Amino acid sequence: MIIQTGMRTDIPAFYSEWFINRIKEGFVLVRNPYNPMQVTRYSLDPKVVDLISFCTKNPEPMLSKMDYLKPYGQYWFVTITPYGKDIEPNVPDKGSVMDSFKRLSDIVGIDCIGLRYDPIFVSDKYSISCHISAFEKMANELKGYTKTCVISFIDIYKKVERNFPEAQRVSHEDKLTLGKAFIEIAGSCGMTIRPCAEGDFLARYGADCSGCMTVATYEKALASHLEIPKKGLNQRRGECACILGSDIGAYDTCNHLCRYCYANTDPMLVKKNMQKHDPNSPFLIGGSEEGDIIHEADQRSWIDKQLRLDIF
Repeated sequence: MIIQTGMRTDIPAFYSEWFINRIKEGFVLVRNPYNPMQVTRYSLDPKVVDLISFCTKNPEPMLSKMDYLKPYGQYWFVTITPYGKDIEPNVPDKGSVMDSFKRLSDIVGIDCIGLRYDPIFVSDKYSISCHISAFEKMANELKGYTKTCVISFIDIYKKVERNFPEAQRVSHEDKLTLGKAFIEIAGSCGMTIRPCAEGDFLARYGADCSGCMTVATYEKALASHLEIPKKGLNQRRGECACILGSDIGAYDTCNHLCRYCYANTDPMLVKKNMQKHDPNSPFLIGGSEEGDIIHEADQRSWIDKQLRLDIF
């Protein structure tokens, strides 16, 4: 099976010690965000966890701990954007993140890491020309360290509307202009653009619109064929073919405090939750509570032991 760590928070950036403690103890407890008394216990035994998927804006805190991850397959998405502290208050300097990206790529391999340049929004400060210029510099800096760049355009969720009221959807014309430019730049740097849940309108220009956290992505990272049960695919309203389930994070816990974030309600709640974090707890936030109903996740390896994808 595949464990996700990054759809609700940034574990490598803020909770790396906790995560390694979970690896050492061999399990993690995860509250259902919509029914907190329901708790799932996931084994982290490499015999059943084929791959751990990470999404982060700062992999640096995890780099000194990578030996603990050697028994697992891995796939890392590192998000780097052109935005400043006005939009991403606590994201480290982009140059240092790119340095960490390259070091991480050297550790896990080029097929196990992808760049995310998202979400894209357009404003007077962050204009189309600004995005194209920033992406060109970024792609050239990371040339040879990844083959994949995922892009998506901002979605105005309720949390985004609350924390970033001036944000506006990107017009189709601007999406097309940016997409075509990014595809050309990425291609010159040995990368493929993969739009995330954006339909297939960029496919004719050379984008791979099959998804980002897909079965094929993870099979490539593992050099193995995966037999994934239908319930494991967990497609999101048919918008993409990505595997989104089994996430061990928690909402309202990411201290990057990006204004466009769909996973944070408000900064004060994030601060309150982070004060409850105990790196020795099996829960990311807090601990066991009266009334908790714990059930064991149904876990098994999805690797087809009879077929190795040597064509990779």
